[in-house]
Amino acid sequence: MHTLGADLRALRRARGLTLAELAGRLGRSVGWMSQIERNLSTPDDATLARLADTLDAPLSMLTAAHTGEIVRSGAGRPLGERVPGLGETLLSPDLTDGFEVIHSTFAPGARRDNPVTRHTTEIAYMLSGQLTIWLGDVRHDLGPGDTARLRGEPFSWMNPHGEPAVAIWIITPAIYTQESTQ
Repeated sequence: MHTLGADLRALRRARGLTLAELAGRLGRSVGWMSQIERNLSTPDDATLARLADTLDAPLSMLTAAHTGEIVRSGAGRPLGERVPGLGETLLSPDLTDGFEVIHSTFAPGARRDNPVTRHTTEIAYMLSGQLTIWLGDVRHDLGPGDTARLRGEPFSWMNPHGEPAVAIWIITPAIYTQESTQ
């Protein structure tokens, strides 16, 4: 079953932090941090916000309600807009698996001009709209039903069309539990 503590532990470990280092950054004791990770104590809202900031994660990753293995329709955790015009929602039940499933909506006119390189394998399945992606220097125009695979090469994207482009991404290893490279 999902727990806040399990998500915090996954984020902390992915950031290469010890329990003592994270507790120190928050000005708290190791024992307190251990109790949070073991779900013996719950941080207040302000501390939860500091935890999210310290771990470079959207607060919504730690506050959205969901249970165990099931994420109900409309209950995915919003990840915010790390790139203007790109709305993302985590569909995976928690952060403890080696992969993530993300629902992405690319607004009309949204673009990422500076290529990003991640040490991941990613599959994007287009649900609706059209999206242009560059894998390295090669341009690909995607539409509904198209699938793209990324294997660690630089990529960028744009939606030059008048309607949103919507895709489902399967990413391994999980990127929201890694350092942000976007």
